[in-house]
Amino acid sequence: MNRIDQLFREKQEGVLSIYMTAGYPDLEDTVEIISTLEESGVDMIELGMPFSDPLADGEVIQQSSMAALKNGMTISKLFEQIEGIRQNVQIPLVLMGYLNPVLQFGFERFIEKCVDTGIDGLILPDLPLRIYERDYMSMISDSGLKFIMLITPQTDPGRIERIAGNSGGFLYMVADASTTGSRKEISEEQVAYFNRIRRMKLGIPLMIGFGISDEKTFQTACKYASGAIIGSAFIRALGVNGDTAPERARKFVQSIR
Repeated sequence: MNRIDQLFREKQEGVLSIYMTAGYPDLEDTVEIISTLEESGVDMIELGMPFSDPLADGEVIQQSSMAALKNGMTISKLFEQIEGIRQNVQIPLVLMGYLNPVLQFGFERFIEKCVDTGIDGLILPDLPLRIYERDYMSMISDSGLKFIMLITPQTDPGRIERIAGNSGGFLYMVADASTTGSRKEISEEQVAYFNRIRRMKLGIPLMIGFGISDEKTFQTACKYASGAIIGSAFIRALGVNGDTAPERARKFVQSIR
């Protein structure tokens, strides 16, 4: 069974997923941070593949992507780093990135490397649904990977149902129609949106992301979904001088749990 499916079978609430940028803050930090996050109690990791034009990412993640690219991070380098990671890491790993670098790498080759290295899911927010259905759905489905799709407060109900029907693992509920990291609290309008989606009974676990930054917003989000994804706040914590990156990661998770 795919590790994402296994996670949501065993845990229906309070799921903590952390987004991290591969190759940040230093090129060789990736695997050690992943291991530390698992040891600290994180349930799932969204591993960002840095790209020079990250459309959905806010300033914090954009800066981490640029730093990682300057460090020398590439998709090839990332696969080299995580080769053999399943000898020690058991939690689900999801790759998040943008379509252009994946196409440059070669889509079929990319999927094969995901399978070989033990990746469980894939998020490509700029891959249009109809193109996914036409050109990539069969390949990804046959590989066993879960293709995770996003909805926003502006997504109409019919499209939400179609996206949920095609999404694997969980449905990513973007909490705000903006870039990541732009909010510091959850508004009444967002709560209404969360309740609206929950009432649709889409038959897939829901995870809330964008604007989840601390224990308070995490706990609030968990009232309306299986769990939440924290990205910008974690990246910001990694960028603070002082402790090693793994120690900063550990302290951040302790501040959430």
